[in-house]
Amino acid sequence: RAIQVVMSDDMKFTPANIDVKRGETIRFMVRNAGQIKHEMVIGSMEELKQHAELMRRMPGMEHADANMVTLAPGETGELIWQFDKAGTFDFACLQPGHFEAGMMGKVWVK
Repeated sequence: RAIQVVMSDDMKFTPANIDVKRGETIRFMVRNAGQIKHEMVIGSMEELKQHAELMRRMPGMEHADANMVTLAPGETGELIWQFDKAGTFDFACLQPGHFEAGMMGKVWVK
């Protein structure tokens, strides 16, 4: 299933809350509608906090992992993730200052 996600310079994801079924594979079609770089990173809140701290200390750090997509202004990309466990999963933008400004959301897996 494909889900459209828009990232904006008001430090929001739209939608910020996403419901999926356990076992479902989601193709997040992500668009950066802003004028600055944004990213969508899926992980536990603890992982996201640690990663955000690293990004603050090394703002020029470039990275690419399977659980993330980083987009320049106006770019689109995709992030494919299978949710094999029920529960709540978090996602956030970890560009310096964005996480702290509240740019995050949740995936509810039932």
